[in-house]
Amino acid sequence: MTSILTRLSAAGSAIALAFAAPAYAEDQAAAPAVEAAETAAPAQAVPALWKVADEDTTIWLFGTVHALPDGIEWYHGPVAEAFDGSEMLVTEIEMTPETAASMQTLVNSIGTLPEGQSLRGLLNDDQRTSYEAALAKLNLPPAVFDRFEPWYGAMMLAMLPLLQQGYSPDAGVETVLHEARSETIARGALETIEEQLAIFDSLPVETQIRFLMETAEGVDDIKAMLDLMVAEWAEGDADELARLINESMTDPLLAERLLYARNANWARWIEERLDAPGTVFVAVGAGHLAGDQSVQDKLAELGIETARVQ
Repeated sequence: MTSILTRLSAAGSAIALAFAAPAYAEDQAAAPAVEAAETAAPAQAVPALWKVADEDTTIWLFGTVHALPDGIEWYHGPVAEAFDGSEMLVTEIEMTPETAASMQTLVNSIGTLPEGQSLRGLLNDDQRTSYEAALAKLNLPPAVFDRFEPWYGAMMLAMLPLLQQGYSPDAGVETVLHEARSETIARGALETIEEQLAIFDSLPVETQIRFLMETAEGVDDIKAMLDLMVAEWAEGDADELARLINESMTDPLLAERLLYARNANWARWIEERLDAPGTVFVAVGAGHLAGDQSVQDKLAELGIETARVQ
């Protein structure tokens, strides 16, 4: 089974990518890159777009993929028109050149193990063997993440194969949106870096280890699964994307913290934002706008309707 984080890093959560992109440059400095594979996504994409509106407020809901291969054209049609007509761009976290550095500083503060402990020391013999085998497939030394808690190791194992095989945050949706109107649109964020880190850092160690081992055992399939997800995203098939994401929701605690609770929080943010006039473009991982307990479902519980535009 491929990692839940593989699905969320592409279509549900911006957390992992902000870590993995700078770490990739450091950890792969002496390692040969894996040959890139072609994505199954069509070059001309039509990802899904929703609208929430009242008398004087319009809020667009757009599901993103945080890292993409080059060559997928999605910024056109209703999506481009909605974004070009918006006064504010709201993303999961504030996306600036300093974001990754700030996250890494926080990880070094809260995500490292106490002196005398190591990540591999938390694993039993079978787990350690599987974990080290996954690292070897990525040309990483066994001790590379030893000082970190298991959730961080899981993030790295999920994202580094994608970066090695042609996925790039520079082609990701948030980057494109920020660059398209860098000087002409206000910015906002649904969460802080500290809040996103706390989602993982507060998980019980046993849950973190299960998270890590699922990722390690599925490392060979990460790229292929993400290709499938991107293809469904590019075709605007939210139902099939939800099916792919929900396949991995075997741990109720992870599902609640990574998706459902955040969706509920964001729905309440949208409810409050409707009290102020204007047009807002909300861009969050596509996994949050698909399947049961999506942001749209949480809005419906509040009596707020959403309409599919594309």
